[in-house]
Amino acid sequence: MFLIIPGSLVLGFFFSTQLHRFVPAVPYLFAYVTLTMAIGCGLQQLRTVLRKPGVMIWTFVLAHIVSPLIAYGLGSLLFGAGSPYVVGLVLFTIIPLGVSTVLWVGMSAGSVPLMLAMVVIDSALSPFVVPAGIHLLFKTAVETNTMQMMGDLLILIVAPTIIGVLLYEWTKGRIQPFVQPYAAPLSKLCFVAVVALNAAAIAPYTEMLRGDLIRLIPLSIVMVGLCYAVGYFGTATYRNREVQVTVSYATGMRNISLGIVLALGYFSPLAAVPVVLSILIQQPLATVHHYVLQKLHNRKASADA
Repeated sequence: MFLIIPGSLVLGFFFSTQLHRFVPAVPYLFAYVTLTMAIGCGLQQLRTVLRKPGVMIWTFVLAHIVSPLIAYGLGSLLFGAGSPYVVGLVLFTIIPLGVSTVLWVGMSAGSVPLMLAMVVIDSALSPFVVPAGIHLLFKTAVETNTMQMMGDLLILIVAPTIIGVLLYEWTKGRIQPFVQPYAAPLSKLCFVAVVALNAAAIAPYTEMLRGDLIRLIPLSIVMVGLCYAVGYFGTATYRNREVQVTVSYATGMRNISLGIVLALGYFSPLAAVPVVLSILIQQPLATVHHYVLQKLHNRKASADA
């Protein structure tokens, strides 16, 4: 992921002319990626999370209320409240939790079932969370077709998620090991295609941003880093390393390909720029975050010893 995502972006920019005609295929590719994610989650995992909803609800508060307010404040300070860049920064924080988060949580000794269930539930809630977040922060400053956005999110996220969970239940979980060798590589290819095609879609607008990149790139790095920190320090009172690891990745990594689809479909193309920058940043910062978590864990283990 560290190399694949930036490589996909570069390919999209360089071959934008050839790829531009395939941009309408993005929603279908994205729906397939969502379906393969949902196939790994059953109702039992969802029930386990719902029995103790405290961590999940607090994660959503940190991810979709605290983080958007920070994004809005920082963006408004640098670009003004009406800037499309501020819309992009806020959009990054209110889109659902990222599917790739599950991989990082597993590598960092977090709770994979909790993370997977939160991704599925958050994705199912996105038709309500995303339009509501944009409306509450920007009101009439940003014109969007809320009902159409909700309908598209139902098709892009909710329908594939429901189908995936039902397939898992119908086969009693046997479908995942059966289709994984074929579905997982194809899902990665679809994800690469989504990133490349969206980069091709915004390539014609890159000339407009040259002067703004000097401020946008550092701001995007700071914003993504703060999202990881919000999750980690926001769960310090739990005194549970597994919870801190899980929630910090949940708040730090988002479903960026959906963010680009929404930014290009409903807002100024410039709103997609902070989302694209976040693609480049959130995976490398996930590596840094993993390293920091290991250092903190080793230090605590030494202190306890």
